[in-house]
Amino acid sequence: MIVAFSVAPSGTGQAGASVSDAVAEAVKVVRASGLPHRTSSMFTEVEGEWDEVFDVVKRATEAVLPFGSRVSLVIKADIRPGFEGELDAKLERLERAIERSGE
Repeated sequence: MIVAFSVAPSGTGQAGASVSDAVAEAVKVVRASGLPHRTSSMFTEVEGEWDEVFDVVKRATEAVLPFGSRVSLVIKADIRPGFEGELDAKLERLERAIERSGE
């Protein structure tokens, strides 16, 4: 499965404050997990088995807790049993489709 998630603190009391330090702590958890992952400006994607992926999401969320009085967590999952390496394979299929449509 691939899980895309975004986690950020709120209730910091500082209008316009950046959440980059909090997000950095969450991304450190993801990177330390050893699971395939990718971080973009809006989401972090993690690939693996259900329990291991959601364990990473939980620990990443817990890493953000000290930065505010509450935490916002958004999750989207692509559950496709029997498939691995989809983090890159999905993008490769997309690129091939774009190339074909340009012919």
